[in-house]
Amino acid sequence: MKRKRDTSAVNGKLLRRPIRRWFPLFMGPMVAAFCIGFVWPFLQGIYLSFCQFKITKNAKFVGLENYLRAFSDQSFGRAFWYTALFTVVTVVLINVLAFAVAYALTQKMKGANLFRTVFFMPNLIGGIVLGYIWSMIFDGILSKFNTSILLETKYGFWGLVILLCWQQIGYMMIIYIAGLQAVPEDMLEAARIDGATRWQTLWKVTIPNVMPSITICTFLTLTNGFKLYDQNLALTDGLPFIINPDGSTIKTTEMLALNIVSTFNGSGLHSRGTAQAKAVLFFILVAAMGLIQLRATRSKEVQQ
Repeated sequence: MKRKRDTSAVNGKLLRRPIRRWFPLFMGPMVAAFCIGFVWPFLQGIYLSFCQFKITKNAKFVGLENYLRAFSDQSFGRAFWYTALFTVVTVVLINVLAFAVAYALTQKMKGANLFRTVFFMPNLIGGIVLGYIWSMIFDGILSKFNTSILLETKYGFWGLVILLCWQQIGYMMIIYIAGLQAVPEDMLEAARIDGATRWQTLWKVTIPNVMPSITICTFLTLTNGFKLYDQNLALTDGLPFIINPDGSTIKTTEMLALNIVSTFNGSGLHSRGTAQAKAVLFFILVAAMGLIQLRATRSKEVQQ
């Protein structure tokens, strides 16, 4: 027995030796691409958030002016609260509905594979295309009531909610199905033997074992809700808008990503620097929310 252990240890060292030798050759290009495509632009973006510029070569350092403008921008504050409300609603709806569909499709029903394909298909359609398709659907319905999705904020909000739910429920469903299929059968059998009802089994056995899937899906829906751009642009473009007493306008269905792009494309001297500062704040916000959510949900996962 000891000889077998020694042999396996030697074989393991022999296998790891070429991996260690050629590690830089295989990892080098990937690390270089990551640094060039992500790390350097990210660091440059942070620097530009402290600058006034039209093009990056002529950036002029102005300190915290861009951040002060970003915090004093009423449209940015409104976009934040609008995005936060939208994200809370979509996170709850998408995860509850996706879990319900996944649970139903793992109950040995006929045509389950067909239903999985049908529910997943909307995720394959681009956000811009979805936005235009749903804008025609909503306007076709709302025109009968002499209104439009672009005329009332509540219609724009729920239109975006319906669009995102329709697009992402199928994707989250696949993740939940994988989690449900990984629940230990002996635990479910033990629950049935003990006389637990289906509802008790769901809450006491199934959901605790599916927490890793819940963690992933909650993280994806949380970040996707905050980062939503394509659908917002195509469906409402932030409309309708309200007029402030000073004559400025604020779009009432404009989310954070769209607000940053609109600021960047503005004609003001400080518009691009302010937009870059907003983008940095946006990154910090999404990263912080994602880390808090991961820590909160991972603490509830069952240790196998």
